[in-house]
Amino acid sequence: MSKVSIIGAGAVGSACGYCLAQRGVVNEIVLLDIVPGVAEGKALDMNQAAAIQRFDTKIVGVTNDYDAVDGSDIVVVTSGKSRKPGMSRNDLITSNAAIITSVAEQVAEHAPNAIILMVSNPLDVLCYCAYNVSNFPKNRVMGMSGLLDIARYKSFISEKVRVSTKDIQALILGGHGSTMVPMPRYTTIGGIPLRQWMTQKAIDEVIERTRLGGDELIKLLGTSAWHAAGAAICQMIEAIICDQKRVFPVCTYLDGEYGLHDIYIGVPVILGSGGVERVIELELDQEDKVLFYESEREVRENLQILKEMR
Repeated sequence: MSKVSIIGAGAVGSACGYCLAQRGVVNEIVLLDIVPGVAEGKALDMNQAAAIQRFDTKIVGVTNDYDAVDGSDIVVVTSGKSRKPGMSRNDLITSNAAIITSVAEQVAEHAPNAIILMVSNPLDVLCYCAYNVSNFPKNRVMGMSGLLDIARYKSFISEKVRVSTKDIQALILGGHGSTMVPMPRYTTIGGIPLRQWMTQKAIDEVIERTRLGGDELIKLLGTSAWHAAGAAICQMIEAIICDQKRVFPVCTYLDGEYGLHDIYIGVPVILGSGGVERVIELELDQEDKVLFYESEREVRENLQILKEMR
């Protein structure tokens, strides 16, 4: 029996829950929200959709009742304020750190053996917050950002080259934000290096659009997007529950890897039943290093804001 709890039944949380239910890889999904009736209503709607979509996953909705989280294998945290037009992810540090502190305390009490999968922004900083508050081992606290960023990166490449996203392999490093580092050197289409498909100018345009991908959606929607994020979370959950040993970019704790210590940042890892089972250290050329460590410096600056709040 496998159980996943999703803290925050807003757009991203409910998109994740519905996507996960249809995949059929877990037995039970718990949606938890602080707004009365929201989680219960969305769970009821999804359970009724099961008769049409033909899935058997049990979905339960509760209002601020962490007893329902007991025994969870994975706890997904999407709760917190979302970005609005004109806001950066960093603007959310103060308000969302308090929320995540409370959530992590409850998760540690009710699901002490769970893996925490953070989604709330600013992701890198809030992963660090959840890790410190929960006292979970580093391999069991991680963040989803890289798969979402790569999905956008692949989508924009596909538009330029007019090929299927299925044949694009890509990688992104660094913090989840405008300093993320898409890696053309590690990007291929059908095994063929990206630079044989696109000019440097076109690649630069794709990279810039990827870095601002969240902002583009917020301008259009007035808030953060949810379908791609929900699908990315589901892919990580499936890799963990099914022990697939997938190689994914994950926001994870570094303790010496890439010469970095005491920080959460996006790097490729092997993801399986143990959570982050191994951090993969890439060979970076000089340009890659400059961009990656610039991203690291921004994450550190934001992390300092969190530390000064204590």
